[in-house]
Amino acid sequence: MNQPHTAPILFDRALLRARQARALRQGADTFLLDRVIEDMSDRLQAVLRQFSDGVDIATPGSGLTETLKSRVASLNHIDVPDDESKGLGLAPASLDLAVSALGLHLVNDLPGVMAQLRRALKPDGFLIAALLGGDTLTELRQSFAAAEAELEGGISPRVAPMADLRDVGALLQRAGFALPVTDVDNVMVRYGSAFALMQDLRRMGATNILVERRRTPLRRATLLRMAQIYNERFADPDGRIRATFDIIWLSGWAPHESQQKPLKPGSAKASLADAVRGLGKS
Repeated sequence: MNQPHTAPILFDRALLRARQARALRQGADTFLLDRVIEDMSDRLQAVLRQFSDGVDIATPGSGLTETLKSRVASLNHIDVPDDESKGLGLAPASLDLAVSALGLHLVNDLPGVMAQLRRALKPDGFLIAALLGGDTLTELRQSFAAAEAELEGGISPRVAPMADLRDVGALLQRAGFALPVTDVDNVMVRYGSAFALMQDLRRMGATNILVERRRTPLRRATLLRMAQIYNERFADPDGRIRATFDIIWLSGWAPHESQQKPLKPGSAKASLADAVRGLGKS
């Protein structure tokens, strides 16, 4: 008998919610989320239809639902449960819009979540989401790895693994979305030091929640060496360091007979050779 697929548990989702709540209490830094919410609003303006029943999946805070309330008659916010095997609790074919802003890159079973959203959308329903991926925080990852290898003889997971653009596009197709589109917004942010970046990450609720993270306190010498390596490798001439955030955008439609479909092989009315010959005569 085949065993059901079980996604590996990479992220401590309960810890994520606790750190996001702490960030809100201490004054959350939302510059990246605000950028995504504004961009998502603009992208939805290009979709010439009104949505009636929508869901916002795991977006931190209420900013996205507030921004989109004029475009969607009903937009409910739900979170991904700590025990993802329980599912999102969405009824099949009950929605015509699903959105998420920076809420899906820390999901353990992203293929499962995508498949659930596909089932929850009505025919011709629309999904649009943004998640961190690609080379996000690659500078911090490299600097920590070099410092730990030098001072501690090994490295520990400090920055979450990120999906790339190709992975996300394949997920859309695997989940059964039609007309899938992906693109990436490369955001470079500059800081006075690695410590300023880490403070920002705390205020985003975006510090390390990997299940396999090292549980012992970070050694001061390692932290100082990391900051030194960061400055040596990733500083601009004015001394400020660079931090990469890659925002991967994805969108797709639940299949419907009205949607455009690729032509069947051999069904073209004219051949490419004829077109090329025609150009040669002009």
